[in-house]
Amino acid sequence: MNKIGICSAIWVLTSATALASIFGSVRGIVHDPQHRPIQGAMVMLKAKSSDWVKNATTDPDGGFVFNAVPIGEYSVSVASPGFAQVAQSVVVNSGTEPVVHFQLNLAGAKETINVSGAPAAAPTDSPTPITLVDRLDIQRTPSASHSNSLAMITDYVPGSYVTHDQLHIRGGHQTSWLIDGIPVPNTNIASNLGPQIDPKDIDYMEVNRGSYGAEFGDRTYGVFNIVPRTGFERNNEAELFLSAGNLYQTNAQLSFGSHTERFAYYASLNGNRSNLGLQTPVAQVVHDAANGYGGFGSLIFNVNPANQLRLVTSLRKDYYQIPYDPVPGDLENGTNGDGLYPSIGLRDGQHEGDAFLTFSWVHTFNSRTLLTVSPFYHYNSANYDSMLDDFPIASTDHRTSTYAGGQVAFSANVARNNLQLGLYSFYQKDGELFGAIFNDGSNPPFTDREHPSGSLAAFFLDDKFKPFSWLTVSAGIRPTHFSGGVTENAISPRFGVALNVPRLHWTFRAFYGDYYQAPPLITVSGPVVNFCSANSCGFLTLHGERDEEHQFGVTIPYRGWTLDADNFKTNARNFFDHSCIGSGACFPITIAQAVVRGWELTLRSPRIAHRGQIHLAYSNQIAEGALPITGGLTNFSPPTSLFPLDHDQRNTLNLGGEVLLPWRSYVSTNVYYGSGFSNAFPGQPYPGDHLPQHTTFDLSVGKDFGERFSASLNALNVANRRIELDNSQTFGGFHWNAPREIYAELRYRFHF
Repeated sequence: MNKIGICSAIWVLTSATALASIFGSVRGIVHDPQHRPIQGAMVMLKAKSSDWVKNATTDPDGGFVFNAVPIGEYSVSVASPGFAQVAQSVVVNSGTEPVVHFQLNLAGAKETINVSGAPAAAPTDSPTPITLVDRLDIQRTPSASHSNSLAMITDYVPGSYVTHDQLHIRGGHQTSWLIDGIPVPNTNIASNLGPQIDPKDIDYMEVNRGSYGAEFGDRTYGVFNIVPRTGFERNNEAELFLSAGNLYQTNAQLSFGSHTERFAYYASLNGNRSNLGLQTPVAQVVHDAANGYGGFGSLIFNVNPANQLRLVTSLRKDYYQIPYDPVPGDLENGTNGDGLYPSIGLRDGQHEGDAFLTFSWVHTFNSRTLLTVSPFYHYNSANYDSMLDDFPIASTDHRTSTYAGGQVAFSANVARNNLQLGLYSFYQKDGELFGAIFNDGSNPPFTDREHPSGSLAAFFLDDKFKPFSWLTVSAGIRPTHFSGGVTENAISPRFGVALNVPRLHWTFRAFYGDYYQAPPLITVSGPVVNFCSANSCGFLTLHGERDEEHQFGVTIPYRGWTLDADNFKTNARNFFDHSCIGSGACFPITIAQAVVRGWELTLRSPRIAHRGQIHLAYSNQIAEGALPITGGLTNFSPPTSLFPLDHDQRNTLNLGGEVLLPWRSYVSTNVYYGSGFSNAFPGQPYPGDHLPQHTTFDLSVGKDFGERFSASLNALNVANRRIELDNSQTFGGFHWNAPREIYAELRYRFHF
């Protein structure tokens, strides 16, 4: 068994997942050239990516409101007899309330305005830095549409990257996935190596990175709020997606959907395989095949204008071979299996499974109040297996987790207040099997079976108060009760402010908040305890991570361009990490302290000359931790000062863009730069505290052939620059970046 075989893939940190929704609201005022309100004007809100539409009329004050609006980009148009029709674009994020103003000109005095530029800038009433990615971004960003790809996140979100096969964002990997606004609980989230949902099934992805209101939960480092495809974008249509390339890679999906005024459905089936599954410990690709399959379904039924039912379900099965180092005598293997991470000849593998079912009843009492009731079920497994003759240790680690629970969320707009309150709870049952065979004769074999269980309940109350149209003050509190290996309670206050500068429309924001992330459900008994005691280590009870974050930033829109900059600092106590038993399995641990601080910058352009569009994401970040180990498997290390964590990378940059070419073709690209992750062994062979810097270039060229066919040719890491990314004690030993990949994609759309 590899020295760190199951380290970050089997047991990890945990927390309460986010409480949020996929809904916001849109408000507006309509007036004439003399700024008098216009009553009875017809207002239509239409999604830009589907046939979803709502209608309203203005009240005596010229006002209108659309409640329960899903995340996305919309067009708002206004028409009234005697006036020219006008339209504006707007972006809706969860829990926000963008306000649009219309001045109607007399008919004939001015032609109808059709807004074709970028939608309005980020909402002015949120202290949270948000990145919104749509399905066209996913389709045209190199590799982003593949089932196991995380490029839809890493190419657009500052401070996000994959190292030792795990996604890290803002210095940690405690992130939450929300599907259709419902949290998918997973206390073992880093044990699964791909995204929670196939990117091809996503309509919009809203990434919230820190500075959450109380309704968004406690996953400090990132929340991925997914609006799946619903069928509103199709009319008895199906799509066949096929991909093939070098390294024997294939990726396929068949999807279909349709809608009426009251009902919409979408379903898909997918499969994939490749000889390049995980990051390799050396430049060669050896024993690294991966394959998987899955399905996804979404149903929406509008019972009446006040009640909507939503159902989402998904199933995934994946298998990964664990790559090994085939070079005897090198730094990793050593001469007699005495290297840093000997893996020569190992044949380890991991099977993963995931299934979830969520149901939501969305009830609109009136234009100002909304209730969402959402029960859910989630099953997740990660089973790591070794060959029985693996040297020096053959390990088995099987883990299954079953979750059942629900959330109830209520929102109300009262006077100048936007109130959010609700309850979130789930019960979890795990099954664990750990075994080790010491083929070097160092210890007798042992097997340990555990069946821990636990529960979590959290209440949240959050309010956004607008004393003026240009100022929003938010305050919230989130009491949480956790019962598992320990019983813990936490009360997490949060405060934020967003100030919009009139005329300039610059938004300044600031935030302070506390978070509580519950500990993993991990227990050990006799065999592991006895082995640990014989090897001068012990096992301490795991307690929850407690984080304190403060942040400030600014959003600057200018002629369709949007520049966003922020500074943040997170102080963590009982920071979740991992530690290993000799050359056997790894357990979650907490260390006394962690500090993550950084600057982030994003830039996104409108369509330049109706052809080109660029996006940039930059992060300057420091992630440090300090011993001693305060929970989990401990070697009784004494206290230390702060040191770089294994995923510490000071500078990360993604610069991408797309250009529309003649004949319905396009070219899309992304350049990634990383300054190098922390070096676990300075001087062996790299000097300094960090590994070498690295740059990769990805390219995609595509064309539409009529309305049914589209094709693209893609190349990742075009220059085939190979470099060692990570040499810390993590999943699979050392890790190199991926070699050059070349593949073609074909999409065929048809009616049924």
